[in-house]
Amino acid sequence: MPQFQFLIIITLLISTVRSDHNPIKLPSDQQNSDLCNNIGVDETRNSCPVKCFRPDPVCGVDGVTYWCGCADAHCSGTRVQKMGFCEVGNGGSGPVSGQAFLLVHIIWLILLGIFVLFGFL
Repeated sequence: MPQFQFLIIITLLISTVRSDHNPIKLPSDQQNSDLCNNIGVDETRNSCPVKCFRPDPVCGVDGVTYWCGCADAHCSGTRVQKMGFCEVGNGGSGPVSGQAFLLVHIIWLILLGIFVLFGFL
């Protein structure tokens, strides 16, 4: 009888232990995923002078496009999310309603300027 109880307890423990190991992982799922791996960047320097003669844009995890490539992103203290430009709007801090409100004010001021210029007001 004790062997039967031991077998039941082991079966319950094995079936209830949750495994966080997932063999299929995307590069963005990894904690330290950096597409550049800080290639060509000296870790010992205190300052980061970035010399850029041609644009080599990379998109950082903060949603900012760094135009001088991996060295520029590394000097800013961010990891590279993807090679190339960041998507438009993923780094914006204002809500869409605030941007629409700003657009209404710009149009209103342009119309006011036209009316004043032509003497309607």
